[in-house]
Formats: sequence, C-alpha cells, structure tokens
Amino acid sequence: MRRLLLLVSTIVFVDAMLFTALTPLVPKYAAEFDLSKLGAGMLVGAFGAGAILGGVPGGLIAARFGPKRAVLGGLLLLAAASFALAAANSAVGVGAARFVQGLSSTTTWAGALAWLAVETPVRRRGEVIGIAFGAAIFGAVLGPMLGGLAELVGTRPSFAAVGIVALACTAVAWLARPAPPEPPGTGEVSRAFRDPRFLGGLWLNTLPAFLFGVLVVLGPLAFAAGGWSTIGIAIVFFVAGLAEIVVNPVLGRVSDRVGRLLPIRLALVGSIVVALGLAVSEEPLVLALLVCAAAVSFGGFYTPGMALASHRADVVGLAQGLAFGLMNTAWALGEMTGPTIGGGLAEAFGDPVPYLVGAALCALTLVASLRVAQAGRARPRAA
Repeated sequence: MRRLLLLVSTIVFVDAMLFTALTPLVPKYAAEFDLSKLGAGMLVGAFGAGAILGGVPGGLIAARFGPKRAVLGGLLLLAAASFALAAANSAVGVGAARFVQGLSSTTTWAGALAWLAVETPVRRRGEVIGIAFGAAIFGAVLGPMLGGLAELVGTRPSFAAVGIVALACTAVAWLARPAPPEPPGTGEVSRAFRDPRFLGGLWLNTLPAFLFGVLVVLGPLAFAAGGWSTIGIAIVFFVAGLAEIVVNPVLGRVSDRVGRLLPIRLALVGSIVVALGLAVSEEPLVLALLVCAAAVSFGGFYTPGMALASHRADVVGLAQGLAFGLMNTAWALGEMTGPTIGGGLAEAFGDPVPYLVGAALCALTLVASLRVAQAGRARPRAA
C-alpha cells in the first residue's frame, strides 16, 4: 500500500507540476503572441478543453482495462505533450500542447486515483486521497518555479526534462502490481447522476477549478502590470501552494472523522471572503496575500469533494475508475470555463467582475450545503 501511494503521489506530482508551469509564463506568452486577456484565458483553458474530452474515456479505460493500463497510456501521452510544448513556437502550438496535456492528465488521474481507491479501505480513503492530492499540490507549487526556470534557461530544455521524467514514471509504473479492472455495469452511471451527493462531489471539483482558472489568468497579469518579474510571480504561487500541501491531508482526515460537509462549508465561507477581497484589491502585495489565502480556501474543496464522490460511487455501484473519470471531467469543465469566461468578463467589464461571479457561486453552494444538511436530518445518509 505504501509503495502504491508513493507511486501514485509521484505520478500526480509530475502531472500537476507541468499543469501549473504555464502560470508565470502567461504574461510572456501574452506579450510574445500579442494576446488579449480573452486570448490568454483561451491559452490557459486549452488544458481544460483537453481534459473534458479525455475525462470519461479515461475513466472507462481505467474501469474496463484496469487502472494500471490507464496510467501507462496517460503517462506516455503526457511525455509526448511535454516534448510538443518544448518545441512550440506559436500560440496555436502552445495551445495544442496544452490540449494534449489535459487529455493525458484526466486519463492518468482516473487510473492513478482509482488504483488507490480500490486498494484503500473506505474508512481511510479521505486521508489517502488527501496525501496523494497533497503530492499533486506540491507539484502544482513547483510548477510556477519550473515556469520561472523556463524563463531563465529556456522553455525547450525545461519542458523536455519533464517529458523525460514522465517516461521514467512510465517505466516504474510498468513494474507495479496491477489492480483488477472494474467493468462498468448496467445503469450505474444513471444511478450515480440521480444521487444528489455524488453530483455535489462533482460540483466540488468544478467550482475550485473555475476559481483557480480565473486566478491564474488575472493574477499574473495584475502582478506583471504592477512591475513584478516572472520569478516574482512564480514565488507568490510557490508560497501560496506550501500551505495547501499541509492542509489537504488534514482535510482528508477530518472529513473521514466528522463527515464531508463541515470542511466544505469552511472552505466555502473562506472562498467567499477571498474572492470579494480579490475583487476590490489592486495593490500587488495585498493581492499576493490573497493569492496565498485562495490556495487554502479554493483548494479546500478538492479532498472532501473527491472523497464524497468516491464514497457515493461505492454506494450506487459505480466503478471507481469511471467515478474518477467523471470527477476529472467535472474538474476540467471548471478549468476550461474559469480562464476563458474569467478572461472574457475581465476584458469586457474589468477584473472585479469574474471574482464577484466566483463569490456568488460559492454563496449559492453554501446555501445548497445547508439544504443537504436539513435533508440529512430528515432522512439520514451514509455520507
């Protein structure tokens, strides 16, 4: 179990590192390719578009052929996308490479997390998912530093090195003991989509991805407008992620012991406050502090949300691989719409508007969580 957790944690670490490496490079690409805020948002959102396309197929592959095969295929595709990003010399080339990264990422994550969920007792699933997600956050934390390094030494050697690491992970995963496949049954997806709490778990993957998608477009552009360098922007996001690394395993243990709703509500309240702060703040140092707070509050949805959806998948008889494939699709929807809609709204109406939209979504979700609690008192549920 420890070896599998280490393997999965390493895989999601590498994947997340490449995902966030673009963050400090957004101003560079925007200037180099003459992109508007909408154009920069579309460049960032290309990852989410690929992830939407790959989410359900990746889950089906993990369920039908086993998590290990899904992981191997996803890692090979990730390596190819990394080499393509290293060679890209246009906005279309960068966007296409990011699209393939998103496609590979959902397949890899569906296989890796399903592999972990199948081998983990339900009573510890939140904690173990939290540990793996903490490793992903560490990769996401180092990603901006990779982007900053790419600015100094060049994008070609930096992203090519990530491709080599992905190939090394493929070799290690090939040697690991496979988990048995979970062939999809009849009607399991429709049962899952009739379960309000499973749908809630999916939404708790979409919402933070939307919020982060807005932040990773508008944040770096705001810092660059304030005169900050690529390295300075990378350091802000690096520091922001350090707290999230610590918080997610704790959130996993808390959600295992006291239920999913309490940590979700705390994250929602914190996210409302942070989003409103981002909407009214213009001073770069204040924005830097709010980015750090956002890493904790926005990121506080992921672990309890994934644990909730995984648990409800067991209840309705949905294969874990397919469940994580659907979670990846839900996440990808937020990852695609956050940068594109956020960038478009900021271009048309100013930066505060997309942050206010995010705060409103969090408030509506908080109200919905209170309604779920009332229904739970009337008719108790397992999660």
